[in-house]
Amino acid sequence: MSELLLPPEHRYAKIIKERLNDDGSELSVLNLGPTHPATHGIFQNILLMDGEKILEAEPTIGYIHRAFEKIAENRPFYQITPLTDRMNYCSSPINNMGWWMTVEKLLGIEVPKRAQYLRVIVMELARITDHIICNGILGVDTGAYTGFLYVFQFREKIYEIYEEICGARLTTNMGRIGGFERDWSPEVFKKLDKFLEEFPPVWEEFQNLFERNRIFLDRTVNVGGITAEKAMAYGFTGPNLRAAGVDYDVRVAQPYSSYEDFDFIVPVGKSGDTYDRFCVRNAEVWESLSIIRQALEKMPPGNEYHAEVPDYYLPPKEDVYTSMESLIYHFKIVMGEVPVPVAEIYHPVEGGNGELGFYLVTDGSRTPYRLHFRRPCFIYYQAFPEMIKGAMLSDAIIILSSLNVIAGELDA
Repeated sequence: MSELLLPPEHRYAKIIKERLNDDGSELSVLNLGPTHPATHGIFQNILLMDGEKILEAEPTIGYIHRAFEKIAENRPFYQITPLTDRMNYCSSPINNMGWWMTVEKLLGIEVPKRAQYLRVIVMELARITDHIICNGILGVDTGAYTGFLYVFQFREKIYEIYEEICGARLTTNMGRIGGFERDWSPEVFKKLDKFLEEFPPVWEEFQNLFERNRIFLDRTVNVGGITAEKAMAYGFTGPNLRAAGVDYDVRVAQPYSSYEDFDFIVPVGKSGDTYDRFCVRNAEVWESLSIIRQALEKMPPGNEYHAEVPDYYLPPKEDVYTSMESLIYHFKIVMGEVPVPVAEIYHPVEGGNGELGFYLVTDGSRTPYRLHFRRPCFIYYQAFPEMIKGAMLSDAIIILSSLNVIAGELDA
């Protein structure tokens, strides 16, 4: 691109004007995004190119910024869950459960063990869907569509389980302060058992399609690598950090929802490249399946699905219509007449992409005084320009894909 096509104040214009290749050819600027289909979301990268080689990159975000944190500061605590759905929408239930656990930490609510196990099951299902999408699309970006189409049907089967639990599929708005809004029906467990039976052989075939595929190896090995030191300096967590060899997992480091009751391995890689990120996510799917099976085997008897906290847990709607006590509790909760402690807390969970944290400051009113979401995608994307420097344009696409940057979480 000629410098004449760039705004005079653009910092690349001067570089292009003054810096030529040995053969006299000019450098060029390529606008990758925000609407390019390979950007995996609404964000932009302005690339300084020497032919196909990337010399510099300037990322831009904010194209779908929705001011979730400020909206949340004007909503009662129980009305914030739909906002969390729309961050990493590939694994919404983890966002939902993380928010409820943050409020429960604020209020000092102890959730029954059975409800905690139910939460673990739904969070691990969400992790599986997240990794199905990430690794399936990484295959598409390297030219292999078959694997994605083959495993994507099981994402739909998990969505059917969500639908049976709460009536929604993508943006689930699942749960309440203290647990779930209703007990799980026998149909949920029936669909869950069927999924646990049918999915493992399909996931094994998916792995076999890629992990020793020569074309896939050539496209991913030693591409987009990042050292453990550099990843930690940027604040990486989750699969992208573990692929660099650091075995940090919030479920182990700071157990929540009874994760300490389950035996599982934290998969790690070595080089932190695109291939290791792919393999770590593959391995995590197997661990998630194991955790779900353990939760089903160890499930406490009974039908407790929420804590007995009438001051914060909305009563069933049918009771509100027939019981004065339920109507009073419903009114007090909705109108924010139940006081909350003045506090400053932080609660992290292991999201599909890494440590998803909720920093909450309260002043005793019906809404948060300050609420900040720690979105792992926002942190990964800051490293993207450095990770693609010196790479080919085609490499930049799959590096971005392997980081699994979800625009909804990036721009929250």
